[in-house]
Amino acid sequence: QGLLVGSGGGLVQPGGSLRLLCADSSSIVSFDALGWYRPAPGKQRELIAVVQSDGNTVYTDSFKGRFTISREGAKNMVHLQMNLLKPEDTAVYYCKLWRRGSEYWGQGTQVTVSS
Repeated sequence: QGLLVGSGGGLVQPGGSLRLLCADSSSIVSFDALGWYRPAPGKQRELIAVVQSDGNTVYTDSFKGRFTISREGAKNMVHLQMNLLKPEDTAVYYCKLWRRGSEYWGQGTQVTVSS
């Protein structure tokens, strides 16, 4: 089982940017996919975006344009660049990794958008 760590959250003013990082530091085996989630009304957690092992990315429509997911080379590290942040983006953000039929959640990182 991997140790998945999400980081990079913090306090930012509306219109600002943050770059989150999710890193799996305990396995040299590449992931099948790694994604970022946050809570949403009526849902436990909503998918923001996911990057697959072949580099393909998938976004939930509502996050396209402001959020960008990317993998750091061949490492088990994935960034989520968040731009033009709004107060309604305030949430705890979680990363999730899929590997060989198993799923792992990282601990959340708090993002607060406020003036």
